[in-house]
Amino acid sequence: MAAIDAHGLRKAYKTTVALDGVDLSVGEGRILGLIGPNGAGKSTALQAILGLTPYQGTLRVLGRDPWTERDRLMGEVCFIADVAVMPRWLRVTEALDYMAGVHPRFDRAKAEGFLARTAIKPKSRVRELSKGMVAQLHLALVMAVDARLLVLDEPTLGLDLLYRKSFYDSLLNDYFDHSRTIVVSTHEVDEIQHILTDVAFIDRGRIVLSATMEEIEARYLELLVGQDHLAAAKALGPIGERPRFGKSLLIFDGVERDKLAPLGEIRTPGLADLFLATMGAPA
Repeated sequence: MAAIDAHGLRKAYKTTVALDGVDLSVGEGRILGLIGPNGAGKSTALQAILGLTPYQGTLRVLGRDPWTERDRLMGEVCFIADVAVMPRWLRVTEALDYMAGVHPRFDRAKAEGFLARTAIKPKSRVRELSKGMVAQLHLALVMAVDARLLVLDEPTLGLDLLYRKSFYDSLLNDYFDHSRTIVVSTHEVDEIQHILTDVAFIDRGRIVLSATMEEIEARYLELLVGQDHLAAAKALGPIGERPRFGKSLLIFDGVERDKLAPLGEIRTPGLADLFLATMGAPA
């Protein structure tokens, strides 16, 4: 069964169409990166998945309609938003007390074990923590819930590189177990590529690419080519091109490796380069 199954998902406001016929399927035990620029529809899609906004089309999350069955669904879902905040006066121990009181699947010992590996002190108040520590506290709270689906909306926004890496490493090593499903919405592509099993590019409310990482590796190739072979490479129909260190970086969709090998250096494109090519962004 798909953890998330959307068909023709549409959400329109007075002057804006936020989602325009989105089709998206995410299998159980997968890690999906929902990638797009600001205003592409990422947060609106997550709000629909979480039952926070009505929509047109059909949507099932863990087999339920999130708008009409949200109360039951939320027992199996955790969420960290880009604007997630905690009261500044709240102590870490009080946050644990609260979670233990409101969520029947919260494992306090597991949360305390995760926090013990950080510099966060149990008696500290939120106002005494850095942004990175607050993100670690959020993650500790949600990782300690036995949820089937974890939804993250720009969870590392505003954090420095070390905290971002630590956040995703903890997510992969301490939470993901190939039965839970994780959806990460972000426009910071490179930092999550290594944890993903699936990717969906969204732009202007539409899914422009949806594939597994294995499918991307089999389908797309990136060629670094010098001027002497550039014309021959262009004749093979790249979907994207931009300069790189005096050469040209071209991305191809479905072109055989044997045809590209004589022209330059070949590798699987990174998601950031593939995203730019798919969006048709200028070099």
